[in-house]
Amino acid sequence: MTIRAGLVGLGKIARDQHLPAMARTAGIDLVAIASRNAQGDGVHNYPDLGAMLAGEPDLDAVILCQPPQARYHAARQALLAGKHVFLEKPPGATVSEVEALIALAKAQNVTLYASWHSRYAAAVAQAKAWIAQRRIERISIQWREDVRHWHPGQPWIWEAGGFGVFDPGINALSILTEIVPEPVTLLSASLEVPSNKDAPIGATLAMATASGAPIDTVFDWRQTGPQTWDIAVDTDNGNLLLSEGGNMLRLDGEVQMKAPDEEYPAMYRRFVDLVATRTIDADIVPLRLVADAFLCGRHCPTAIFED
Repeated sequence: MTIRAGLVGLGKIARDQHLPAMARTAGIDLVAIASRNAQGDGVHNYPDLGAMLAGEPDLDAVILCQPPQARYHAARQALLAGKHVFLEKPPGATVSEVEALIALAKAQNVTLYASWHSRYAAAVAQAKAWIAQRRIERISIQWREDVRHWHPGQPWIWEAGGFGVFDPGINALSILTEIVPEPVTLLSASLEVPSNKDAPIGATLAMATASGAPIDTVFDWRQTGPQTWDIAVDTDNGNLLLSEGGNMLRLDGEVQMKAPDEEYPAMYRRFVDLVATRTIDADIVPLRLVADAFLCGRHCPTAIFED
């Protein structure tokens, strides 16, 4: 069976990642797009999700790529219509939203997929296997990038529920909670919120593994030049560095793997498999750590940032 999919939100991430990935994935066809401000080629176009659901009664799945503030209501609408749902990250604006969607997907007997794309980076699985055989002593995360490059003209990221620097930072947390074989807890957080915004441009988190290994984390959205996406793990038997967002792996300074970004095609293959068995895959652990950071964080006002 080929999944007939409709996509909601034809923005940068949809054009850069979702459309090419679906085109390369057997078992799924994009047949419709719902967007207020754009139209796709070779598909039926609708102004919103409701119109798309009404106009495409044979639709099997809905891909949600709009801002997180709107994701819960759209996902609920699609699930109530009996559609399988693919959620861009973060899967919702709050933990309780995603928990409600999981319960609804179970009741509707359809797939709900929270797509943590960075977990599919090329070197993550190998890093996880290497760490599993060792005792972690310390972890350091540096996730620094240029917001103007990745989110040009997107004011929603600075609004309440838009996550600010946690929009990319949650990718690091998704890798962290995948490769560390025990729970991670937040100890403290310091958030830099521009005086004209509602979401942070920088964050420093202190976390720890359940056995007490410290995790020092810096997220910053003011990086220029080369971007930095690094997770360094010191263990009782060697050191590991995941860089390039998880696509390069070094062990004790020696490169073990370097591969191109194939995260979204891997996610769509996973989605096709999940739909075939009506399985739910919606891990909320990275989102809960972000929620803890907002709850416990000490807000540090910073200068006005003009996006």
